[in-house]
Amino acid sequence: MGTQLEKARAFRALHERAHAFIIPNPWDAGSARLLEHLGFEALATTSAGYAFTAGRPDGTTPREEMMAHCAAVVQATALPVSGDLENGFGDSPQTVAETIRLAAGAGLVGASIEDSTGRAETPIYEFEHAVERIRAAVEAARALAFPFALTARAENFITGRPDIADTIRRLQAFEEAGADVLYAPGLSKGADISAVVSSLKKPVNVLAFPGFDMADLSARGVRRVSVGSALSRAALGSFLRAAQEMRDHGTFGFCSDAVGYKDLNDIFG
Repeated sequence: MGTQLEKARAFRALHERAHAFIIPNPWDAGSARLLEHLGFEALATTSAGYAFTAGRPDGTTPREEMMAHCAAVVQATALPVSGDLENGFGDSPQTVAETIRLAAGAGLVGASIEDSTGRAETPIYEFEHAVERIRAAVEAARALAFPFALTARAENFITGRPDIADTIRRLQAFEEAGADVLYAPGLSKGADISAVVSSLKKPVNVLAFPGFDMADLSARGVRRVSVGSALSRAALGSFLRAAQEMRDHGTFGFCSDAVGYKDLNDIFG
């Protein structure tokens, strides 16, 4: 795949297949290249995974820096890349639209926009405003010279509001506003996943949980499965366990589990 148009068309085609595909989430250029090496067909950035590499909590990366990060991931791989653009880096529909235009300029062929405000006292945008923001994102995406895939996210389940009825209502409204993919991170019950999928016509993304199975998710009609920050947290978990072994025991057993120096050099070479 060479051009952004070719990548965008290939990304769209993945969502049209009869079974679900995994879209893993690298947190930097190196992890993107490793995932491509393993044969995955598309990638999505993770705002949390990137923030952790910078020593910050999720939701604190400035838009300009996030776009530079997305561009670095795009440049590291020939695969289509979708961006985790949080809530679009602002409350207004105009800001969200501008973020989509910047995302396209960074080389992304898709992106997700959340209905989360980032504010603890009012974590979710009021319904009509949330829909207006997605509508603005869709309009910006449709004005591009290639089929940019917009994912609209309903964040109820990861902001302490596990309301499946309101989640479905929001996703249906986002679908009506023109979103290409619908996503409610935090769904952990098969019945809730099935309810969401059956209520929508367009492809649904599900966030992976322990115990999930691709065959089962496909049978429920899910078309895309992402892992969010889980890969980055798995890597950091191994790092912390290794560091704790050195600190607490003065031993270096973790070295036996490390990827070979030559293996990585060969992959990146």
